[in-house]
Amino acid sequence: MADVLLIEDDATIRTALTRGLRERGHAVTSSPNALDGLRLAVQDRPDLIVLDLGLPDLDGTEMLRMLRAVSRIPVIVATARDGDAEMVPVLDAGADDYVVKPFTSAQLDARIRAVLRRTGESRPDETVAVGGLRIDPRGRTATLDDAVIELTPREFDLLHYLATRPGEVVTKRELLTEVWQVPYGGADKTVDVHLSWLRRKLGETADRPRYLHTVRGVGVKLVEPS
Repeated sequence: MADVLLIEDDATIRTALTRGLRERGHAVTSSPNALDGLRLAVQDRPDLIVLDLGLPDLDGTEMLRMLRAVSRIPVIVATARDGDAEMVPVLDAGADDYVVKPFTSAQLDARIRAVLRRTGESRPDETVAVGGLRIDPRGRTATLDDAVIELTPREFDLLHYLATRPGEVVTKRELLTEVWQVPYGGADKTVDVHLSWLRRKLGETADRPRYLHTVRGVGVKLVEPS
């Protein structure tokens, strides 16, 4: 069903999950450490990564940040750590889901299918155009009046999500849920900071907007400049 990269240092857990996911039709490769896992992710481009946090060479959260600098491969963090103090930084770093050990292969399989459905639906392949803004989700490139805009992976996802809803007011709660994949809560300031960075790269400010317009007390909308 999917090409899965499992990054897990515990050999017993790694073997059990590999066997269980293969029995459910997935093709599974694995790595016992972060750096080899990162190399496999870039080299093989799996459909999804299952990532443990307690790795011997590098903390899984740091590896996730490194991965997000070069790739939007969906990531499910699978770890014994729980609580907001652990979950929020991982989700902010770019994880698409979070599952706490112990769990079964069947539960992980269900999470994999749900994440792949969600990421597939939320990132259509068609180029989006709003005014002089062009966003290509396949190539993950954005241009403004034919000039390339240099965006981080998160900035690209935020801009793309807003551009697929031109003229629609989108709440910060929706952005946290759909772009950051934080379904239970999160910091509005995270959205504010990324919107500020986007405005700067679009050549505008909150006081003098062109594309990104704040609707006070409600959210933000992306519109074609008048």
